[in-house]
Amino acid sequence: MVNVAISVLLWFSAIGCGLLAGIYFAFSAFVMRALDRTGAGTGTAAMNAINVEIVRSAFMPLFLGTTATSAVLALLALLRWSKPGSLVMLLGGVLYVFGMFGVTMAFNVPLNNTLAKVGAGEVDAVWPHYLDVWTRWNHVRTLASAAASALFIAALAAG
Repeated sequence: MVNVAISVLLWFSAIGCGLLAGIYFAFSAFVMRALDRTGAGTGTAAMNAINVEIVRSAFMPLFLGTTATSAVLALLALLRWSKPGSLVMLLGGVLYVFGMFGVTMAFNVPLNNTLAKVGAGEVDAVWPHYLDVWTRWNHVRTLASAAASALFIAALAAG
């Protein structure tokens, strides 16, 4: 029964991390550049609208659920250290929780909150810095999510 539960958690986390990696990849690969092409004012308005909408969407349960299951998997890996796949399960959980969730909370969310407070006269000065720093940290989230997905798949294959 425990093995089935761990397998379900691994599948959920692998798929969730992969989906989130895809979302973050889209932002890194073309969304942020497209917003920048619209100009600082329009890009800021669009990003603020995205930030309001995202917390109301199916993204949030996936974001929080994958974070929770990844943390649980890291803990279970420590508790079942001698079992096959424990190391990659631990690495996947730690990488995702710190590399995606931690980065999001420490960097991307504060940047989003700052952008939401920018007045019309400040947009041209704030947008280039926001775009550069937010995108840089988004690359980290993309890589962490993709790598965690691969590690969870490796844990499934090992088990």
